[in-house]
Amino acid sequence: MARLVKFEVFGQEYPLYTDAPEEDVREILALVKKHLEETSPATNVIPSGKSVILATLNMAGRYVKLKRDFEAYRNKIDSLGLNIIKKIEEFD
Repeated sequence: MARLVKFEVFGQEYPLYTDAPEEDVREILALVKKHLEETSPATNVIPSGKSVILATLNMAGRYVKLKRDFEAYRNKIDSLGLNIIKKIEEFD
């Protein structure tokens, strides 16, 4: 069942409902807050809407890189597995 979670960034509180585990919520909110703070200068000159877009683009870029890295890793593991199977078959 969804529960209310309050998230604060730049002195503003944002309520949201989620049914995600508490540990996941904490990690997600910390990540979002970190990215928002990284994309906004200390003076907070960038409007918050623009900050959110920049943070979202930053997170999307990291996601795409991780996705590519994971695919490369999975391909490498698959290839190694096939090589092991081939060597075992050759040994028999």
